[in-house]
Amino acid sequence: MSFLIFTCMAKNKDLSDAQKKSDLLKNKYLITVYNDTTLEQVSHFRISGLGAIISGAMLVILVIATVTVLIAFTSLREFIPGYPDATTREKIVANALRSDSLEMLLHQWERHLTNINLLLSGQDPLPIDTNQPVTSTVASGNAAAFVPSREDSLLRKEIEKHDIYDPASAIIPPAAKQESLENLFLFTPVQGVVSDKFDIKTKHLAVDIVAAPSATVMSVLDGTVIMASWTAETGYVIQIQHSNDILSVYKHNEKLLKKQGDRVKAGEAIAIVGNSGELTTGPHLHFELWYKGMPVDPLKYISFE
Repeated sequence: MSFLIFTCMAKNKDLSDAQKKSDLLKNKYLITVYNDTTLEQVSHFRISGLGAIISGAMLVILVIATVTVLIAFTSLREFIPGYPDATTREKIVANALRSDSLEMLLHQWERHLTNINLLLSGQDPLPIDTNQPVTSTVASGNAAAFVPSREDSLLRKEIEKHDIYDPASAIIPPAAKQESLENLFLFTPVQGVVSDKFDIKTKHLAVDIVAAPSATVMSVLDGTVIMASWTAETGYVIQIQHSNDILSVYKHNEKLLKKQGDRVKAGEAIAIVGNSGELTTGPHLHFELWYKGMPVDPLKYISFE
């Protein structure tokens, strides 16, 4: 009998504790604020225990959300240890662009070397495609094994018949001799205002022509596109190899209309004037003209106005 009474009392005690906890959440409490000096009531408000818990949780969520927004969308995140600042992020992006440009140039040189090996071995060169990785079919051990063709043997015999002390006159016929640059008509690549002239002292080996936005860039002579790529400093660049050892270069374009290996005519559209690359201050064409491996002043041979 005593054991049963004790058990009932314990159960009543557990129920009483649960009831007290429930009352703490349901009961409303009056919170009053007094002036410590005059003991005057400043304000008061009522709140239940459950309401206080919910209000506290909402306040914590609001504080966390506010701190997250400030860190994500303001410059305060730069004060967090280990987070890169704006200058560091710009350098990271610039290095990534330079790495990409160097990788593209490396693929182009590998393709040139592969095509040379293929030609020396009597095979057809690979198609020019900068997006396609270089997969040479020429074995490294056979690259130097050159077997002359029948046409090559006949050409060698004919050359040997000429005077060995004047090989240039024997190999190059009169019609193929180089023509002077002054005697050639160079097409104007783009009409505009020359903002920066050719100056060897400042190493500005080109002329900068400010043209209308999206103006068409044209080839100065007939030739073959030997480079149509993008670099971090000069943006979209296209280079054209012409006859008579003439090379023309067009930089900071918005878009290229030709790809490497294309044959172009004088006056044919090859690009669109733009503002690409780091070394530019506005839409313009950076035009270079090279003759026999030396830079020349384009203003001496072309009128841009």
